[in-house]
Amino acid sequence: MKISFAKPGLPTEGAIVVGVLEGRVLTATAGELDGKSGGTLTRAMNASRFEGKKDQTLMLVAPAGLELSRVVLVGLGAADKFDVKAAEALGGAAAAQLQGTGDTAAAIAVDAIDGSSLSAGDIAAHVALGARLRSYRFDKYMTKEKKEEKPALKKLTVLCEDASAAKRLFQPMESVANGVCLTRDLASEPANVIYPESLADQARKLADIGVDVEVLGEKQMRKLGMGALLGVGQGSDRESQLVVMQWNGAGDTDSKPIAFVGKGVTFDSGGISIKPSANMEDMKWDMGGAAVVIGLMKALAERKARVNAIGVVGLVENMPSGKAQRPGDVVTSMSGQTVEVINTDAEGRLVLADALWYTQDRFKPRFMINLATLTGAIIISLGSEYAGLFSNDDTLAQRIAAAGQAVGEPVWRMPLGEAYDKQLKSDIADMKNVGGREGGSITAAQFLKRFVNDVPWAHIDIAGVTWAKKDAATVPKGATAFGVRLLERLVAEHYEEK
Repeated sequence: MKISFAKPGLPTEGAIVVGVLEGRVLTATAGELDGKSGGTLTRAMNASRFEGKKDQTLMLVAPAGLELSRVVLVGLGAADKFDVKAAEALGGAAAAQLQGTGDTAAAIAVDAIDGSSLSAGDIAAHVALGARLRSYRFDKYMTKEKKEEKPALKKLTVLCEDASAAKRLFQPMESVANGVCLTRDLASEPANVIYPESLADQARKLADIGVDVEVLGEKQMRKLGMGALLGVGQGSDRESQLVVMQWNGAGDTDSKPIAFVGKGVTFDSGGISIKPSANMEDMKWDMGGAAVVIGLMKALAERKARVNAIGVVGLVENMPSGKAQRPGDVVTSMSGQTVEVINTDAEGRLVLADALWYTQDRFKPRFMINLATLTGAIIISLGSEYAGLFSNDDTLAQRIAAAGQAVGEPVWRMPLGEAYDKQLKSDIADMKNVGGREGGSITAAQFLKRFVNDVPWAHIDIAGVTWAKKDAATVPKGATAFGVRLLERLVAEHYEEK
C-alpha cells in the first residue's frame, strides 16, 4: 500500500475516512460531507450507537451526489485527549476498516482539532504511521486465499492543510515502520525458514543501508570461550551464530556506543527438558528479541540516526538429540564463570550470558539493553499488557519506561535483589541456570546481571508481548515487534547528537 499526502479536497473515487469527536461532533470534512449529502452522516449516527468515542467506527455506503464508494466514520474521543497515540489509532482503525471493502483507493481526511496540542501536519503524519503499521499482513504462504479475501487497497492518501510538513514528518516514521515490519516478518517465519544461519543472512542485508555486519560461527565463538551459548545449540544440526551489527551515525566516530543485545533462539523445543507438545509451534518466535534488535538497527540506519549503536544477537536452535546438552552439565561462559545447567529449557539466559559479556568486553558501551522472550513467569506476572523491565540503573530504567509509554509499548519495572540472587547458588559450579519456582522472571534477570559487569544495563522480558492473539489499534494479530518503537524513541530523545 502506497501512502501519500495531499491538500484537502473530496476525492472522486474510492472511500473516504473522516473523524468524529465524542458527542457526535463532526470534524470540518465530516461536516462538509454531511452537508453535501443532506445530513446523511447525522442521520446514520442517530440511528446507531456510534457516538464518536475512541475506537468506534461506522461505515456507510456513499450517499447520492458523492463520487465515492463509501464513507467511514472513526471516533476520535475527546478533543483535549487527542494525542499522537490517538492519531495513530485513527490511522489504524481506518486501515482495518478498509482492508475488507474491496476499494483500491482511499483517503483519510485530517482536520485541525480545537483543544488538541497537535497540528494538522503532526496528526496527518501519525495517522499515516498508524495506517502503515495496522495494514501489515504476513500472507506469503497463503497460496489458496481467495481474491475477495485479500485486501485490495493499493493507494492511501492522507489529506491535510500542510501536506508538505506532514510528508516531512512522516519520513523518519516510515523508517521506523520499515524496522517494525522487518521484525514482524522475521518473527512470523517458520523455523524451517528462519534458523541461525538464515537469520544471520537477513542481518547481513543491513549492509546495504550502511550497517557494518559481522557474523561469528561456532569455531570463532569456541575460541572466545562462549561455552554457555554453544552448549544450547549443540543438540541441533544448525550451526549457532553470533551477529554483530554496527551503525556509526555520530559525528564523533570515537564516541562510546550504545548497545542492544537480543536472544535469538530460532526454535525452542526445550532441549532434553522438552516442552509439552501443546502450542510448541509458538516457539518459532523465541527469537523475538533478536528480531527486535535487527529491526531497530534497520530503523536507526534508514533514518540516519546521529548515534553510534551496536546490535548483537546470539542465534541458536535448542533441539534434543544424542549430542544435546543434558540437565546436570556444567558449562564455562566467556566470562570464565561456570554454570550448572539444571534445566535445558532455561536456555535463553545462557545465550545472553555470552552475548552480553562479549558486548561489554569488546565495545565498552554507555549502556546495554537486552531483549528476550525469556520467561513464562513474566506472562503470569504481567499478562500480555506490559513487558517486564529489570535494570541496575534508575535513570536508564526511567527513560525506557517513558519511551514505552509514549509509543504504546509499556513496561513495568520489576525488582532485583540479593535474596533472589541467592536462589542461583549451585553445589558444584559458580551458579545454576535456574532458581526456584517463585520469582522465576526475577531470578532469570539476576542470572543475566552477573554478566554485565558495572555497565548500566536493562533487561526487557518480552515473552508476553512478542505475539498478539488479537488485533490492536496499530498491531494486527501475530508478531508485534514490541520494542522497536520503544528503543528508537529512547535513542531519539536521549542519545542522539543534537
